[in-house]
Amino acid sequence: MSVRCELCFHHCILDEGQTGACRARSNREGEIVPLNYGRLTALALDPIEKKPLCRFHPGSRILSVGSFGCNLHCPFCQNAAISDAGEEIPSQYCPPDQLVEEAVRLRSRGNIGIAYTYNEPLVGYEYVRDCAVLAHRAGLCNVLVTNGTAEQGPWRALLPLIDAANIDLKGFTERWYRQLGGELAVVKRNIETAAAQCHLEITVLVVPGENDSEEEMRALSGWLSSIRPDIPLHVSRFFPRHRMQDRPPTPVQTVYRLAEVARERLQYVYTGNC
Repeated sequence: MSVRCELCFHHCILDEGQTGACRARSNREGEIVPLNYGRLTALALDPIEKKPLCRFHPGSRILSVGSFGCNLHCPFCQNAAISDAGEEIPSQYCPPDQLVEEAVRLRSRGNIGIAYTYNEPLVGYEYVRDCAVLAHRAGLCNVLVTNGTAEQGPWRALLPLIDAANIDLKGFTERWYRQLGGELAVVKRNIETAAAQCHLEITVLVVPGENDSEEEMRALSGWLSSIRPDIPLHVSRFFPRHRMQDRPPTPVQTVYRLAEVARERLQYVYTGNC
């Protein structure tokens, strides 16, 4: 029996045993099952600024976890080894209660909670949700680092459990989003929703020749300021990665120039990877 996955905009219709575009969700006996539930491929105690979050508990650390799979196909992905992987990738099983216990243990080292990151965490929605519930009960914060492409139902249901999010806004044109396998309108909608419910910061990776014009940055920052001018924006420098190694890194001056454009409308603009 075919089943439709309702988690993201792809709405994959999957036959028995078939896996969706994200490589992490499959039809098993007529139900959509997260293949990556509790299967960790990355675990590290990171500075909160690495997420990046600059205005949420600065100076603290957070236990950062990742699994496998992603519902976009960015050719410049720096974590492609896990984002492009499926269930065949080596991983270690860690149930929610065990992860939260580890996060509590690390409080003595400055840990404030759990960050769901590295690959796209929302393709493992159920694990994020289950861990986030237990983390809040333990007095820990939940941080989500995401491409922001979940459908509204799951997105709205999860946000009350999320204390802070960084959404990766890939650019501000449908053309660029289509190349990456995404939809700009979905991300814009989810940014608007998140801005009203949790601490929110936005990251834009500036890719030469794709999303590096002043006009696009002016449109992006103007739209973001119309939601709230105090939403922090991170303007980040591209380096050749994965399937996009045919062009040079973004010039540092381009990053600084676009950050100045964004500061025309936004109160908090940071530069990254420079």
